[in-house]
Amino acid sequence: MKLKVAVLQESPVFFDKEKTLQKVESLVKTYAQQGCELLVFPESFIPGYPRGFDFGAKIGSRTDFGRQAYADFSAASIDLESEDRSRLEELAETHNTYIVLGVTEKNSTNGSLYCSMLYISPTHGLLGVHRKIKPTGTERLVWAEAAGESLVAFDTRIGKLGGLICWENYMPQARMAMYQNGVEIYIAPTADSREEWTATMTHIALEGRCFVLGCNQYYTKSMYPEKYAETVASEPENLCPGGSIIVSPLGKVLAGPLFGKAGALIAELDLEDVPRSKLDFDVIGHYARPDIFELKVKGQPDIIRED
Repeated sequence: MKLKVAVLQESPVFFDKEKTLQKVESLVKTYAQQGCELLVFPESFIPGYPRGFDFGAKIGSRTDFGRQAYADFSAASIDLESEDRSRLEELAETHNTYIVLGVTEKNSTNGSLYCSMLYISPTHGLLGVHRKIKPTGTERLVWAEAAGESLVAFDTRIGKLGGLICWENYMPQARMAMYQNGVEIYIAPTADSREEWTATMTHIALEGRCFVLGCNQYYTKSMYPEKYAETVASEPENLCPGGSIIVSPLGKVLAGPLFGKAGALIAELDLEDVPRSKLDFDVIGHYARPDIFELKVKGQPDIIRED
């Protein structure tokens, strides 16, 4: 089976959910018309990854300005109990394409925010959500952490989809939790624009014997709202140069890495490359050594089947 995919290295309209949703709609229409059946967006594309923000917090103190910045960030985040969900589901259905979208998600039950990855099917709507199990560094100030129930994977008509967000990909046991579900297309939205990230994406492809779609934003400091210009005044103008990439199960770079500009990486994936790549290495097969090793993930659901 062959599949055309697009990784979208774009910039959101920061802290503006409506305008960013409109941009998502435009991008989906554009690349679906080009025959792409799977579209991947970056980490926290809605309402933007808040690089350079400290939300006015120090150990022992918080500022009113920082609290308001957090309130603004929360207000612009995605609420899956609202029309946000139906709007995204309708978008996937209208254009007959799968969408994997990085968002900051508001939890209507506990009020916390999560760094989330939404899996949306054109035929079955929202398949499920992966919420970051360990926000990195001071991300923990604004994003709560999820548990094993968030380590989801999906068996769909375009292949088995799964993945992790940004530096979760440095957690060997989290990666193995994905591999154990037989993920064929491993999706890694990120905010990491270092050249070293390319090596991480290549390693995961080789280790998991899967296609890897790494997706980052491209944005500059001038794209932030004027009211937050002072917040990021000391940051470099080129805040996030990108680095999106698509890698084959044998570690060959199929597209990218893309640095220094917005754009899309488009590639045709041959899913038969996955079983072919396992001739000499299979992390959940003849290299697994279950007589020595056993990984149990508390609360992880079985792979979710689209049918």
